[in-house]
Amino acid sequence: MPEIVEVSNKKLLQEFVDFPFQLYKGNRFWVPPIKKDEMKQWDASQNPAFKYSEVKLWLAYKDGKVAGRIAAIINRKYNEKVKEDYGRFSRIEFIDDPEVSRLLLSTAEQWLQSRGMTKIHGPLGFTNLDTQGMLIEGFDYLQCIASVYHLPYYKEHLAALGYAKENDWIEFQLKLTDDVVKKGDRGAKLLKRRFGYEVVRFASKKEMMQYAGKVFDILNEAFAKLPYVIPLDDEMKKLYEEKYFQMLDHRFVFFVKDKERIVGFVIGIPSLSKALQKANGSLYPFGIVHIMKAFKNIEIMDLTLTGVDPEYQAKGVAVLLFDAMHKALRENNISTMETTGIFETNHNVINNWKSYQHIQHKRRRCFVKSL
Repeated sequence: MPEIVEVSNKKLLQEFVDFPFQLYKGNRFWVPPIKKDEMKQWDASQNPAFKYSEVKLWLAYKDGKVAGRIAAIINRKYNEKVKEDYGRFSRIEFIDDPEVSRLLLSTAEQWLQSRGMTKIHGPLGFTNLDTQGMLIEGFDYLQCIASVYHLPYYKEHLAALGYAKENDWIEFQLKLTDDVVKKGDRGAKLLKRRFGYEVVRFASKKEMMQYAGKVFDILNEAFAKLPYVIPLDDEMKKLYEEKYFQMLDHRFVFFVKDKERIVGFVIGIPSLSKALQKANGSLYPFGIVHIMKAFKNIEIMDLTLTGVDPEYQAKGVAVLLFDAMHKALRENNISTMETTGIFETNHNVINNWKSYQHIQHKRRRCFVKSL
């Protein structure tokens, strides 16, 4: 029989972070995170989200070895927003053993129920810029760094324990064709003439960093009504700026201005999935070398984040953003793009992706259960 242990010290937290490296060893589709970042994520002194969240972590052991892990989060800001008593489960991983998955989830459920929660959903992190969803389709495709990977049996375990679909995200692989490039160019020229929009490009990373705060301001507005989203405060903005912006390539980041007002942005990152597989959880001494090589030899562009001011979402701003991205990709001989997850109900964006040569190859799910 498996046993459960609460993560209560740094040694156990290290086991919590290390477990997926054991579980996915040899899996050519899983992309390992940087262990140092994962340790920081669960440190209340380094993660400002702990100021409005309650958190517990557990490990499951079987035959003396780690067999699974789970985190439970109560995000009070989100519950205030939706006026529901939700608990979240996060970072769930487990061997193919129903006793282990049942023990992990029942432990999280009982703790959340003891804290007055009436529903549990997940996998979700602290914010929508944390890991979200469980992969349920697309197990034979390489994970993007802004997405997730899970083993095929996970979804069956959750269904057997009474978890149901709450929302699905879908992901696409896109091919850049001449027709798409020409169509984007025509649309962008028309919009510039009509509205006087300006596309902001950057000559250096230093110049780009001056716009970092604008990204989070637009995100707070553009994503405000979406599920699982809370506004990012100044401390969270700083955390994500330090975590993500330092790894951006200024050649693939664009903003649109209406006069002096920033109204939209798009961020592409050269795929780092294979580089992070080689790094195997550590940036030093060699992981950083693999990452730097990935920036020089780009095969795939990950479209990690796009945001448009709600007032401008029907005014063609996205056309200019993607026209700029198309041109940058062509300049660098890149023809393949990977999207991050889009809610399956977001038909406007999905129809846009379908105008490319495309495959819809991955699906991930947020599950929910009443307590």
